Amino acid sequence: MSLQINDLQVIRGYTRIIDGLDLAPLPAGSVTALIGPNGAGKSTLIHAIAGLLPARGQLSLHGQPLAALSPVARSRLVGLLPQTLPQAAGLTVYELLLGGLLTGGLSRAEAEARIEHYLASLQLTPLAMRPLATLSGGQRQMVALAQLLARQPALLLLDEPNSALDLHWQLALVEAIRNDARERGSIALLALHDLNLALRCCERLIVLDGGQCVADGPPLSVLSPALLAQVYGIHGRVEACSQGRPIFVLDQLVRA
Repeated sequence: MSLQINDLQVIRGYTRIIDGLDLAPLPAGSVTALIGPNGAGKSTLIHAIAGLLPARGQLSLHGQPLAALSPVARSRLVGLLPQTLPQAAGLTVYELLLGGLLTGGLSRAEAEARIEHYLASLQLTPLAMRPLATLSGGQRQMVALAQLLARQPALLLLDEPNSALDLHWQLALVEAIRNDARERGSIALLALHDLNLALRCCERLIVLDGGQCVADGPPLSVLSPALLAQVYGIHGRVEACSQGRPIFVLDQLVRA
């Protein structure tokens, strides 16, 4: 049971963004970060897997080719948390979540039980009756996460999910993703710029640069000083903090 990506090609306009990408399977229950510089192809890969961009090659989930699925069937298996959230003027948080689950085929009782569970687990219950228009960007981001988790897709795709979140909610987000992977066996793939967040929540890092995979493996093996200099143009390192956790330390730019 895994996500498989083989010989993937994505072309936007006249530009080949991803060319012949092959990755080892992402197994059920795993949390993986896509990292790399701006323009590396992280968001493009996320959107191609979600079916929002045309792609060639093999994308299969649990043995099912995603391209062979209808948009509705694909959306039930694959959930996306995008960088930019759509506006839903006039709806409360509860109405937004309920409408999405009822449209997905759940009974009202099942939908309400899921909503209560995920709002409580994400500490969002006080926001349930708030109009979406009154929420901050970070609050809306967490509501979108609750909506994604409540759908219970097999594959979670998150495109820079921490961009609008303060430190408290960043930790709440990654804990929720890790818990979902552990408890349901979901597969999570996150596009991240924050290397410390990637170190904290992911057991695997995939480094993209120019639409190619330049490194793939456990975080401590991937984030070498040589790779950081090559991909990001920085001098940096990973060290153990006083509690024994690995942390990324940025020293300076690589000078010509």
